[in-house]
Amino acid sequence: MSTEAYQLTAIIIYMAAMLIIGWYSYRKTSNLTDYMLGGRSLGPAVTALSAGAADMSGWLLMGLPGAIYLSGMGQAWIAIGLTIGAYLNWLFVAPRLRVYTQVSNDSITIPSYLESRLKQSSRLLRVASGLIILLFFTFYVSSGMVSGGVFFESSFGLDYHTGLIIVSAVTVAYTLFGGFLAVSYTDFLQGLLMFLALIAVPIVGVFTTGGLGETIESIKAVNPTHLSLFAGTTLVGGISAVAWGLGYFGQPHIIVRFMAISSVKETKQARRIGIGWMILSLFGAIATALVGVAYYQQHPELTLDNPETVFIALGQIIFHPFIAGIMLAAILAAVMSTISSQLIVTSSALIEDLYKAIIKSDAPDKTYVLYGRIAVLFVSVIALVIAWDQNSTILKLVSFAWAGFGAAFGPIILLTLYWRKITSAGALAGMVAGAVTVVIWGTNDALSSALYEIVPGFVLALIAAVVVSLMTYKPNAEIDKEFDETERLLKRDR
Repeated sequence: MSTEAYQLTAIIIYMAAMLIIGWYSYRKTSNLTDYMLGGRSLGPAVTALSAGAADMSGWLLMGLPGAIYLSGMGQAWIAIGLTIGAYLNWLFVAPRLRVYTQVSNDSITIPSYLESRLKQSSRLLRVASGLIILLFFTFYVSSGMVSGGVFFESSFGLDYHTGLIIVSAVTVAYTLFGGFLAVSYTDFLQGLLMFLALIAVPIVGVFTTGGLGETIESIKAVNPTHLSLFAGTTLVGGISAVAWGLGYFGQPHIIVRFMAISSVKETKQARRIGIGWMILSLFGAIATALVGVAYYQQHPELTLDNPETVFIALGQIIFHPFIAGIMLAAILAAVMSTISSQLIVTSSALIEDLYKAIIKSDAPDKTYVLYGRIAVLFVSVIALVIAWDQNSTILKLVSFAWAGFGAAFGPIILLTLYWRKITSAGALAGMVAGAVTVVIWGTNDALSSALYEIVPGFVLALIAAVVVSLMTYKPNAEIDKEFDETERLLKRDR
């Protein structure tokens, strides 16, 4: 078999596994809670790895190694900020959100939780937050599809559109039929695959470059400051990089995992697994880049045209073609796990938060599950149409969509969990302030290059939510009762 045939075989096996998991999950899905939230039945390991895989996407295996390879360890501050943010998210949001969403009308989406928690009868907050999710995630999904098409084009020489259709068809199939369970189970497998690949490449690579000491000397020969965390960084730049961690509090496709775990007791174990996975995976990505610097310094006859392909290149150099194919599958896993997670959240926003809120239909659960599947297909087709022509503006939007979600939802999620006096008017004002600030700041090159837009967006959203809430607060016995019940259950179950 040729090298390409070995690699293609590994990709086919991986995709077949995804479809089998989708079929298995389809058989276990019987109602809307199952389809949108897995029946709140996820174990700690599945919750942790599915949250991680949904989060990292191709940035973990391509973007981060490429930045470290090109510019050195100063680029690792984003990884440090993300790790801190993820840990705080698991610590402060996960257990409380798991309990509160069940206490407050057994909410299964973020918008429905906000509406129920704040006892808003007009549906304005739910519809507004559902529209924000629908808008941003449609473009997010589209950008993931673009990445999949480019992956097959660069790895196997396939036509971009052929690769786009393959990735879209497989991801949509298991998401559409298996719902949240399929997304979570496939994310777990994909997270495991990403983890193993990121650990294997640098470990074997260090032996290829002559051991740890020789590797470090080769890196220093390229650039003496390449291993420094502070070389080439400024205070404001460091703040901007670390501030990425703020985004975690408001990412719907990540925090929805907290709502799905089987019990609040398991959030502690899930946190340990998730943060352990994240630290080791980020370390592996950084180490892969550094080993790549050493390897290409030792082999000047070789060139790496695109620094973001250093993970792929090393995998193909040091492993058997079939194993290298598994490494390629890991990149595909990173892309597909994020697409599927965003699809299911977008579907839930469209059906649970827009259709049911506006139409107010009393159809049976099976009908809503069917509508959920139609919604997945609908959003996928729109995203595919947008992705059909490679458009840089889509990828540019994704660069500040993380900040948009983080600023619009992050402060509101934290306030609803920890401050009983937040009002629906305050939450709406905070969401609008955060989203608008990010869009204005992020589309201004001078402002965004000076400071990452999530910082002003998060701060202004927090201020707006608190000020308006204090102006509009009126005691509500039902809100107080749910808040106290959440406190009681947290103390009992921890």
